[in-house]
Amino acid sequence: MRVIAGTARGTRLSTLPGTDVTRPTVDRVKEGMFSALQFILPGARVLDLFAGSGQLGIEALSRGAAHCVFVDENRGAIQIVRRNLAAAGVADRAEVLQTGAQGYLASTSAQFDILLLDPPYRHDTLAQLLPALARVTAPGGVILCESEREAVLPEQVAGLRRKKQYRYGTVLVSRYEKDELEGEPEL
Repeated sequence: MRVIAGTARGTRLSTLPGTDVTRPTVDRVKEGMFSALQFILPGARVLDLFAGSGQLGIEALSRGAAHCVFVDENRGAIQIVRRNLAAAGVADRAEVLQTGAQGYLASTSAQFDILLLDPPYRHDTLAQLLPALARVTAPGGVILCESEREAVLPEQVAGLRRKKQYRYGTVLVSRYEKDELEGEPEL
């Protein structure tokens, strides 16, 4: 696994052994995700939830994001994220937190322009988290979430609208966006 583009392009990233803790995003899916974000990524505030190895947030930082918060509840994953941030030379723009996703979302007052999620598959995690994600998504913000291809996700929830879904073999990437003017009536 490596960083695809940007200042850390080509940097090899470590992962935890086995797929019970992390399931790295394949390059084809990662490239598709970041192609969809290329115009909003520079200067963005990013959240990498269920960070695993940190590869999605590190890719965002490498491509010009201003700051990224990495959240994972697994201690081993957090150690790998820190190691990968140092290897990619982007640790100075990162915050790494060992905590559960729901707890973090409930307690933070931060707002993010881009939220990247690759939670465990087949647990309905995304559908459960979308209302909490809406609270921390800045107006005009984008959520890209990976799931199994068969996942059923709502078209709208708590001010978020599903704009597009991308299919890559067995992986489904859903794109949600938050309205630019939160609380303003649509014309």
